[in-house]
Amino acid sequence: MATYLPFEEKLKNIEEEIIVAKSKADEHAVEILQTKFEKEVEKTFKNLTDYQKLQLARHPDRPYALDYIRALLTDAYEIHGDRHFNDDQAIICYIGYIGSEKVMVIAEQKGRGTKNKLKRNFGMPNPEGYRKALRCAKMAEKFNLPILMLVDTPGAYPGIGAEERNQSEAIAKNLFEFSDLKTITISVVIGEGGSGGALAISIADKLAMMRYSVYAVISPEGCAAILWNDPSQAETAANSLKITAEALKELNLIDDVINEPLVGGHRKKEEACKALGDYFLDQLEELRKLTPEQRYENRYKKLMSLGAFANS
Repeated sequence: MATYLPFEEKLKNIEEEIIVAKSKADEHAVEILQTKFEKEVEKTFKNLTDYQKLQLARHPDRPYALDYIRALLTDAYEIHGDRHFNDDQAIICYIGYIGSEKVMVIAEQKGRGTKNKLKRNFGMPNPEGYRKALRCAKMAEKFNLPILMLVDTPGAYPGIGAEERNQSEAIAKNLFEFSDLKTITISVVIGEGGSGGALAISIADKLAMMRYSVYAVISPEGCAAILWNDPSQAETAANSLKITAEALKELNLIDDVINEPLVGGHRKKEEACKALGDYFLDQLEELRKLTPEQRYENRYKKLMSLGAFANS
């Protein structure tokens, strides 16, 4: 059964009517209802609030990293472990082909169902996850392979063990090392990009977001708890934090917005995967037109411009 968000109630009702019409083999009614459904989609999804987009970013049926990897990557081979402590299952690394391009994919994976959520630690990496990501990035650099990073995490794991193993140092080192990688890097926020847990694999030549993804220094719930001591103010916080793809593009904090299907990637996963794959190949072609020196300079300027302001 599909999972419907509160603002999708009318869509749910129409889809239920379509199911009934199909069971009666009433093709005329199905055609009318399909038209009605498309109009309701246009009406609903053209006027989403930031909080509704946050709900879409967290939708349980939304494509996760492995969905994109399985749809896009051929001859895929998974790389395990950080060669220091453990193989963190919240970060996955694959080498393979997207089209004819050999690539390294580094991604955060949330997991579906209780067993897989626990296995993936709900998409919250430990330090060894970030160290695995860095190991694979350095491998890609050695063999001059472009890197695609898929960001989808509520944040880095805040547990005692993670802190004992230097969570903050692992993230900081990734920021430092990824900013200086010699190979082409493209990062895409596919769902929820939370705090340093997202930032650790989003320093790249190009940073993009799927249409209904979010990227923030703190979750709206955390922000509401700090500012108002009231987590129920999460919607107010979400609408104030500028966490959506369109808002961050306007602020020049990301490079591009990838237009996943209007109705959401959770409803049309194949189209969402194709949109991401096409974006990666297009940007790879554009970045290869630059000399390495030009890419490094552009990356440096982009990083140095973050947070810059001018007195009026």
